[in-house]
Amino acid sequence: MTFTARLVSTVAAPLDPASADAPQVLHWPGRRLLVQRGDTELAVRDLDGEGTEVRFPAPWPRRYGSVTVSPTGDVAVFAGAHALRAVDATGAVRWELRHGCWSSAKCTQAHASFSEYADDHHHAHADSGSVAFSSDGKLLWAHIRTYVEGDIEEEWLILDPVDGTVLTRAATMTVGSGSLHFPHPNPAYMGLTVAEGEEDSPVLWGHWDGAKLTVQRFVEEVLLAVSPTGEHFLTTDPGQWALYLHRAEDGMELRHLNAEEAVPPPSGEGDDRICWDYEAAAFPYDDTAVVGTEHYAQVPRHWLVDVRGMILRGEIAYPFPVSGSPRSAGDGTWYTVSADRTSLHLWHPQGAR
Repeated sequence: MTFTARLVSTVAAPLDPASADAPQVLHWPGRRLLVQRGDTELAVRDLDGEGTEVRFPAPWPRRYGSVTVSPTGDVAVFAGAHALRAVDATGAVRWELRHGCWSSAKCTQAHASFSEYADDHHHAHADSGSVAFSSDGKLLWAHIRTYVEGDIEEEWLILDPVDGTVLTRAATMTVGSGSLHFPHPNPAYMGLTVAEGEEDSPVLWGHWDGAKLTVQRFVEEVLLAVSPTGEHFLTTDPGQWALYLHRAEDGMELRHLNAEEAVPPPSGEGDDRICWDYEAAAFPYDDTAVVGTEHYAQVPRHWLVDVRGMILRGEIAYPFPVSGSPRSAGDGTWYTVSADRTSLHLWHPQGAR
């Protein structure tokens, strides 16, 4: 069965793709922002209101870390190689928290500024952490590198986004090359997936009760998406063999779906293994996921999955070719980015044919 995707809207990327990352959507209940990081600035556009756009001066080029924006769109937090820095649209620094260096050469210096390593090869290819605001914008979660008695370790912090005060911290017991946060509808919860290599990629689930941070390490899998109510999350294994549906309350695996058993091979192709896309998936509804598959010499294919039984309902047909992974955009939608990264498309499932 084939399901038609209805185009909700097409949004032009605000920055030149030659010097910027692909645009993305950050979403919280009732709020969606288009965010695009360039080397010198960060563009943020409101997708649900009047379409207003704000640009934040970037403290360092985009290859030196990641960035997030508050739900209100008035503060950007850059997670760099040596520090977290919160700035407003004028470029004024709200606060800065220095941490251990993410250099690929395992640098042990406590850098005071970006200029100290701006021309160094290893720092230009540094690993990175990540940051994310809670759904109500009152907490900031951050994955950083630190030093404990001379050893390099990684931590998960919760900060007050107003002034950068660290409210709590916990060791992640990871050795990451990169990470990505997954906000939960309940601001007391947050998901984190840490890339450690081909064999390891733990899913961490954090709960903050106002006094204590509890971290559960569920599985050696890649976190793909969280359901709209936050009751479940979806993962795949490092080998991309199967999709796994987990209960968020305790991480228990409820069901799984094997790619080779469920996904029909593309016509005209050889016997290359079919595997699930590990970069992202979308969870437009609590009972429905949109997931991609990878296949050599084949454009991405996207599938509608009924997560209640982990059943492949059918392939998604688009009115024009799409590229990349389907990604959650909130409000029952998902998005894709054009191959040239000049536009972003919001989609909604229309029906079967």
